[in-house]
Amino acid sequence: MKKILLAASVAALFSMTAFAEDSPGLQADKAPPPPHKITDGYRGIEDARSMNVKQAKTMHDGATVSLRGNLVQKKGEDVYTFRDKSGEMDVMIPMAIFDGKKVSPDELVGISGSLDTKQNPPRVKVTHFQKQ
Repeated sequence: MKKILLAASVAALFSMTAFAEDSPGLQADKAPPPPHKITDGYRGIEDARSMNVKQAKTMHDGATVSLRGNLVQKKGEDVYTFRDKSGEMDVMIPMAIFDGKKVSPDELVGISGSLDTKQNPPRVKVTHFQKQ
């Protein structure tokens, strides 16, 4: 009985990897919405701490930023172009941050991280990623 139970648990453990998505990250199969059509999906009282790309670019090096918009293009191994109503900026998102989630350019995402103004152009090093 113990052998059967052990064999079943081992089989279940290895079968869980079959359900994982093939490749996490940006799936460039859909076009992003134009900048004037981007809505952040938030309904309710306006959040005083919300910011956009234009505001983020004016902040100091190491500042914490939170943005809502779309990942529109993959530029390098971990570098993407992020766009909201106010503009575009580069963001660095390691695959581990995606946590197995796939996202297309037409899907709204929320990102948080630190601003790196030493890069030219400035970019956000993303530490938290949320698919809206």
